Amino acid sequence: MRVAGIEPESIVDGPGIRFTVFAQGCPLKCPGCQNPGTWDPCGGQEIDVEEIITEMRSSVLASGLTLSGGEASRQPGDCATLSRAAHEMGWDVWAWSGFTMDALLRQARHNPELAEMLDQVDVLVDGPFQLARRTLTLPWRGSGNQRIIDVSATLREGRVVEWESVSPAG
Repeated sequence: MRVAGIEPESIVDGPGIRFTVFAQGCPLKCPGCQNPGTWDPCGGQEIDVEEIITEMRSSVLASGLTLSGGEASRQPGDCATLSRAAHEMGWDVWAWSGFTMDALLRQARHNPELAEMLDQVDVLVDGPFQLARRTLTLPWRGSGNQRIIDVSATLREGRVVEWESVSPAG
């Protein structure tokens, strides 16, 4: 997997202490993005997914996996593998995407790895960062257009279902 970095004990990438993987590469290049160094798909470094899983298993504080970026949905097979391992450890999985959930679902119809990744994600923060709608008041979102999606409920109901608990305390 090509990654921009790993933060084994993040407190800002979802509820609780998270093991965060920043995927390298993003085609969206949102103006004002907080991680422009992750845009280049050839940047970062290649790390074997099994090495990342070993590092996840050695964590004593983390209780969840966060897939961020860059754009994690551009490496869906590797992200699905990490997510399955996280679920086996009893962790939940959060992901961030600059694509909307609706766009990801359309893409997943033609991309089985993306469909598998979405099936493994519990909560998705969706939508591009919009500098004109930048906010510091919404938990886990950088701009007011972004939503926190309950992915399982969305897949089950066939419509976007927003996540109920949006307070930082979870």
